[in-house]
Amino acid sequence: MTKLRVFLADDHAVIREGLKSLVNAQPDMEIVGEAENGRIAWQLAKALEPDVAVMDVSMPELNGVKATEILTHECPKIKVLALTVHEDQGHLRQILKAGASGYVLKRAMAEELIQAIRTVAAGNTYIDPVLANDVVRGYLRDESVKDRLLRSDLSARETEVLRLIAWGYSNKEIAAQLNIGTKTVETYKARLMEKLELRSRVEIVQYALHQGWLKDS
Repeated sequence: MTKLRVFLADDHAVIREGLKSLVNAQPDMEIVGEAENGRIAWQLAKALEPDVAVMDVSMPELNGVKATEILTHECPKIKVLALTVHEDQGHLRQILKAGASGYVLKRAMAEELIQAIRTVAAGNTYIDPVLANDVVRGYLRDESVKDRLLRSDLSARETEVLRLIAWGYSNKEIAAQLNIGTKTVETYKARLMEKLELRSRVEIVQYALHQGWLKDS
């Protein structure tokens, strides 16, 4: 059985040791490397090419947000799962905008972290349930958003593209999966974002959460 290759980045050695024991105890996962700061994290992860990089948001030299931005830009196939103590939407938006596919709180149960790793490795998006509910509530407080949802007239293909974007797929991956050109994906993306008045990937994820598309992740 091919194992999921996981990379760890956290500036606390005790936390890394605990995570290594947890991940290596899974029959379908293995730790392939680790780093104690953001600069080493993106450099080493780029060299090792893991399936998933579990990235602490707050690290010395280069924080997890910037490290994620560099890593996902240079190695889009590597999925980043943010692991943090921060329970606010500000940090969530920053890390998703940087290219992360998931966000888990450090106080989460061990099985939740394992589920999150498997979810992002499969190409889906995972947001800690504690934050997911807040994101949806905050999104729906805006009456204009409710109107937007009611009047949206997305085509079947636009909806399909929107789902795949929310689940963390890149334009190239979406093109391959739907057997269409990358430029066509970009056209669909621009059109659906205009129809729904969405401005970023964060807002696409928020929309997907409201639609219930990410609940099974």
